[in-house]
Amino acid sequence: MGCVSAVPQPRTDTGPEPDSDPAARGGGSRRSVAAALLLGALGATVVLLASGRIWARGTAAAAGGGALPLSADGRAVTGVPAALAIVALAALVAVFAVRGRSRLLVSGLLALSGLGAGLAALAGAGDRAALDDAAARSTADTAAHAAALTHTTWPMVSAAGALLILAAGLLALRFGRSWPAMGGRYERDGTPRPRKAAVVDPDRPEDLWKALDRGEDPTSGH
Repeated sequence: MGCVSAVPQPRTDTGPEPDSDPAARGGGSRRSVAAALLLGALGATVVLLASGRIWARGTAAAAGGGALPLSADGRAVTGVPAALAIVALAALVAVFAVRGRSRLLVSGLLALSGLGAGLAALAGAGDRAALDDAAARSTADTAAHAAALTHTTWPMVSAAGALLILAAGLLALRFGRSWPAMGGRYERDGTPRPRKAAVVDPDRPEDLWKALDRGEDPTSGH
């Protein structure tokens, strides 16, 4: 008798491998939510704090020949970063209150708030208009200008905070579809909920009368 050798059959299962299990997807969603919340809240806080710090210093010539010290904080230089930081905080909360296309729009608003705040902070880093205005007020001379102008690092700090807001917005745009919505677990699915029957005490006549008023048979459970 001849020998028969077994020939291995080619594998025909070419179906796609599962991407990941639900637990892994849920873990990734939770991580992106936590990262966006942390980045957005931290960035807005940094922008608001930096806006209240001194951004520029200088001097103005006094009438007696001396020099008046001048300073301008971030809100005097430009109020845009602080305003957009507040908008970003509102958008960060609203992201979890909406779904679908509305969530996409709010996520875009969050990202644009960070971008706008950063550009405004960078533009104000070399601004001298606020100090010139302070010089005019201090000397009562509308033609006065600030001298010995210097800038602090707080505009850069504000821009860094705005970058964190932008990162939070980009995370929301990328992963926001899988994030839960506030109150989602409490939403009704439209199915009627079973009505619990009231407990009727046969020894209490008022319970019997209430059951009869509801159309129930108080003796059905006994």
